[in-house]
Amino acid sequence: MGERSSRSIEQSRLVTVDEFLTSGRITRIYLNELTTLEPLPIGLELMVLTTLPDDNAVTKAKSLIQQLQQLPDSRAIIEMISTIMVYKFTNLTRAEVEAMIGITLQETRVYRDAKAEGKAEGKAEGVSEGRQVEAQSMILRQLSRRFGTLSPDVNAVVVALPVAKLEDLGEALLDFQEIADLQNWLQANR
Repeated sequence: MGERSSRSIEQSRLVTVDEFLTSGRITRIYLNELTTLEPLPIGLELMVLTTLPDDNAVTKAKSLIQQLQQLPDSRAIIEMISTIMVYKFTNLTRAEVEAMIGITLQETRVYRDAKAEGKAEGKAEGVSEGRQVEAQSMILRQLSRRFGTLSPDVNAVVVALPVAKLEDLGEALLDFQEIADLQNWLQANR
């Protein structure tokens, strides 16, 4: 990451910004050179954190967190540090990142948001599965009432249908006169 923020890889085509650069209205900042300037504003510290090699990033993150814990209302910045570290170390588990930087990610917004998203997805999946099971049960009862005991093959095909197809089958079975009508419908709607 540090390589992307150094003079050695600066763009050679600066035509679009050349006027600004020569006017002195813009100052170039190379993140890999900022580490020699101390102290930096916290916003720059966070940008530098993204460019540091892994070992240096861990040390810097711990140092920043230690400094920030002394300040009131620093929670959002500590959450930003933890977010940077989670993205930087994607190969580590949440617990490993937590231990590495010395904070509890469960207290961070990123963790709370991820947990809430997981709960919402789980709830939606549960509702969907419940709807699927209810539809399967209803259709199988209706088919059994109309045609008697269904063969295991027909039963398996009906159970494998998605909810939308089960709903379509629920309407179509009102027109079925014999089991062949059901089999033809299933064949056409697999």
